[in-house]
Amino acid sequence: MTASIKLTSTVLVAAMLVFAIVPGTEATIGCGAVLSTLSSCLPYVTDQGPLGACCGGVKSLYVAAKTTTDKQSVCGCLESLAGSVPNVDLAKAAGLPGQCGVNIPYKISPSVDCSKVK
Repeated sequence: MTASIKLTSTVLVAAMLVFAIVPGTEATIGCGAVLSTLSSCLPYVTDQGPLGACCGGVKSLYVAAKTTTDKQSVCGCLESLAGSVPNVDLAKAAGLPGQCGVNIPYKISPSVDCSKVK
């Protein structure tokens, strides 16, 4: 394993642990699920690989987030991940929904206001 893959793996495990101990809201989709569902996107958004199977996860998450609470929860997780995963190409992250053929009402960014997501 290369050093960058080991670092990314370590960061993902740490992020999952942090999200697992943060008190949850009423959302049925937690950050652990978001991270797990979108893990195949990490090589693409960190310029280490192709888009590959990423769109399957993006579409799956899009379909699963039915309620406003779920959408805001997913948004918050994506906001946190966009700001905490090293070497993320924010333009690629923001472009994932369009790249995968889904339309979400916010931009994937560390500065998005998820409270406005409906």
